[in-house]
Amino acid sequence: MSGKSTLLKSFKLAGTKEGTISVSNIDEPYGKESAAVVSIGISLKGNIDEPDWKAHIPYENLEDLIASLTEAKESRS
Repeated sequence: MSGKSTLLKSFKLAGTKEGTISVSNIDEPYGKESAAVVSIGISLKGNIDEPDWKAHIPYENLEDLIASLTEAKESRS
């Protein structure tokens, strides 16, 4: 992965002692002129610079992702 990463937000991962979830913007993640993505990282040790897992979501898919997460949240209420 290449490109510039900018941390947007990080917060505690529920159910862990040190875990964090981080949300970042990555410009040109797959090389020159590739479209920016949102990167969601999960670190069990709290190291936002080296997450254990990460997912890259194209900005074009954010609306559907947010709707799906909202639906998941509402189904658990």
